[in-house]
Amino acid sequence: MRKIILITGGQRSGKSIEAERLALSMSHNPIYMATAHIWDEEFRLRVLHHQERRGSQWTNIEEEKWLSRHQVEGRVVVVDCITLWCTNFFFDRTANEWEQPSVDEALQCLKDEFDRFTQQDATFIFVTNEIGSGGVSDNAIQRRFTDLQGWMNQYVAAKADEVVLMVSGIAVKIKQTDGE
Repeated sequence: MRKIILITGGQRSGKSIEAERLALSMSHNPIYMATAHIWDEEFRLRVLHHQERRGSQWTNIEEEKWLSRHQVEGRVVVVDCITLWCTNFFFDRTANEWEQPSVDEALQCLKDEFDRFTQQDATFIFVTNEIGSGGVSDNAIQRRFTDLQGWMNQYVAAKADEVVLMVSGIAVKIKQTDGE
């Protein structure tokens, strides 16, 4: 049975660890789908640390954009994270040049890809950040990205069966549709 869970919160609130804990409570061999683009050496080391923490029972998939090309039928899959996934659509790296599609174009691509991916009969646990909870940036690009991220979070939350807000390592359920 298909199920979508969204885990949201601030930076270092415990989102990824909660997603991993939840996935392991549902499956002995979950999938971890990482959407990150490795920007620099510090980030590469961070990724390696996360992979080591998860251990060998996880199937690790690295996919920056096209989640739907991976077949996950009958599996539990953690997608970490929507924020980095949005970044990959917001900044399109082609031919060593950076292009910025409009927020509307990037948002439509993300929604379409989310819908294609989640048509599969699987349990999806999406991790995302609440980057719009702070003040308004004085940087126009940051404001555009915050809009994109916020609208994508709203889209996923509307489609989710369950939404969890992480606050200081504490999971707070804010949406539950199956009567639990």
